[in-house]
Amino acid sequence: MGTSTVLGTRALNRATLARQLLLDRADLPVLDAVAHLGGLQAQEPQEPFVGLWSRLSAFDPVALSDLLAGRKVVRTHLMRRTVHLVTADDALAWRGRHTAMLRQRVLGTYRRELAGVDLDELAAAGRAVMADGEPRTMTELARALAERWPEPGPRALGEMLIAALVPMAQLPPRGLWRTRAGVRNVTLSSWLGREIDPPYREGSDPPYREGSDASDRNGSDPVGQALVRRYLAAFGPAASADLRAWCGLAGLPAAVTAVRGELVAFRDERGRELLDLPDAPRPDPDTRAPVRFLPAFDNVILGYHDRGRIIDDAHRGLSVAGERVVLVDGRVAATWTVGKDGSVTVTPLRGFSRTDRAAVADEGEALAVFLSDGDSHGIRIAEAVR
Repeated sequence: MGTSTVLGTRALNRATLARQLLLDRADLPVLDAVAHLGGLQAQEPQEPFVGLWSRLSAFDPVALSDLLAGRKVVRTHLMRRTVHLVTADDALAWRGRHTAMLRQRVLGTYRRELAGVDLDELAAAGRAVMADGEPRTMTELARALAERWPEPGPRALGEMLIAALVPMAQLPPRGLWRTRAGVRNVTLSSWLGREIDPPYREGSDPPYREGSDASDRNGSDPVGQALVRRYLAAFGPAASADLRAWCGLAGLPAAVTAVRGELVAFRDERGRELLDLPDAPRPDPDTRAPVRFLPAFDNVILGYHDRGRIIDDAHRGLSVAGERVVLVDGRVAATWTVGKDGSVTVTPLRGFSRTDRAAVADEGEALAVFLSDGDSHGIRIAEAVR
């Protein structure tokens, strides 16, 4: 595995766009696209529809709603303690691997409130309450246990239970196309009719599942290794720090080491080692990149520690703040909003050439048509640079 080739920022950008289905809209079934992308961040329920519209040809939003209602995809807390829309198979395979991280992230917010609470006891009590299969809001679940644990308060109890201790699914109609609905939770296993894979503990023998690779039966971390491969397929070439930024897991160095022999290595312009799958697409840096409108919290930006391949450091905070952005020549060049009348407004972050302005207008008009089901209220590009 050589490390002599240096990949410049533009080469990394085009590789990322190709993996993320943003160079050419893909002719993929919606379920396959969600799986390929490793899920979509989805705390804002309607945003995944825009993310898939920008990536798939002839995307029908009803198809995603049907997958959610049909329990083929699921909304659950996962990577980085954020709500993600993932396939049912990935939710079951990945959730246990994220449990320790989810606990630590909630404790990072509520350590004082939860001091002295036995989290294993709290988890058991939460599972007992949810065992009747009735959907509950976070507040309802917390109130059911407040008499036993009065000190933390319902917010701390509820977030620890819902986001970390008891794997949950957020039920439809939340997340359906053009539907507003609050969060109601049931256990992930009861909603999907299958148990999640047990949490991985270093040094233990992981469960062997039919169809897994023989190399995964040796007491290593098969789920972690699968995460490495899946991440690189959708985000590579990337550094280990980028992988960690995407999933939030600190315990993957051994998994990276285990699969390193399968990978190729590069360097970026700063000298960082970047790993990749050998046959994954790495287009010519001069490949044309079309204008694309991205939803809030899109993982094409948040899925990296070093986001310089797609967004300038000066604008890095936009994606964290939930701004929707526009890619021009593959890079974040504007933000966009939808008005009460359904019109799309684009605010540039830099000056646009006449060609870029026309391309942004065309793609923005197509987005407005999609969002309005054909009754477009138009596109406006602000003159002022944000």
